Amino acid sequence: MTVLTNNPTMAPAGAARTARRTVGEVVRAYVALTKPRIIELLLITTLPVMFLAARGLPDLWPATWTMLFGTLSAGSANALNCYIDRDIDEVMRRTRRRPLARHQVSPRGALIFGVILGALSTLGLGLTVNWLAAWLSLGAILFYVLVYSMILKRRTSQNIVWGGIAGCMPVLIGWAGITGELAWAPVVLFGVVFFWTPPHTWTLAMRYREDYAAASVPMLPVVASDRVVVRQVIAYTWATVLCSLLLWPIASTSPLYPAVAAALGAACLFEVYALRHRLNAGKTGVDLRPMRFFHWSNIYLALLFLAVAVDSLLV
Repeated sequence: MTVLTNNPTMAPAGAARTARRTVGEVVRAYVALTKPRIIELLLITTLPVMFLAARGLPDLWPATWTMLFGTLSAGSANALNCYIDRDIDEVMRRTRRRPLARHQVSPRGALIFGVILGALSTLGLGLTVNWLAAWLSLGAILFYVLVYSMILKRRTSQNIVWGGIAGCMPVLIGWAGITGELAWAPVVLFGVVFFWTPPHTWTLAMRYREDYAAASVPMLPVVASDRVVVRQVIAYTWATVLCSLLLWPIASTSPLYPAVAAALGAACLFEVYALRHRLNAGKTGVDLRPMRFFHWSNIYLALLFLAVAVDSLLV
């Protein structure tokens, strides 16, 4: 089966092409709407929290259903974000290959797809895990779509600070999926992701400043100098590292976790001060290399939450 778009004009053999989209291509386009790489990052924080909640290996089925429907929940939020941001995505070089920007998926199709994923994830979590996890998941979708995508993103340079709350919710969902309640330990990890998000995003925006400016998205690097941005990145990185260490007394971890958290935090701070050093040396643009910190921050978060999971197996 193929989806055909006929070309009404005639052309010489070999030059003319009839645009064909196979079922596989259509499926891949819809999968791309969910932004799988972002989902991977969200799941990196969800699974270790379930280990922490269970103080070891979590029960198989609650963990499996939480991960499965959590994936659908994140996919819903991302697909709806693509629907809202389709005009921006066509302008920005970084995003112009997304399915809506390339007209591989219709706006109506993306909207319906996102709503269906959201409904399935909410009902799935409620019926197979518990309703606290389901409502937290629905709240994350609504916050990301209505508050961040529709209100904050195009109106304030602090968009990612408060909009990033949605990206912190998988931590609470993972804990609730195992325990059916909330506690201070997941709140601390919520704080880690909350403080981690702005410097992670701002260093990416420093690299793609012109893209955001062309799309009229007032990210902090668009409206402020590099010096102001780097100062904020340093402040939020310190907050991230200090917040990560709070888990030690609150969750009564073994010495492994604080040792790993301190080492990772030191490496992260080294990288952010290296960014400031390059700025003070007069480096600008690509020479400032903000993506070094961006990539390292991904590694930092993944290894920190891996330490949470491993430590939970040792306690």
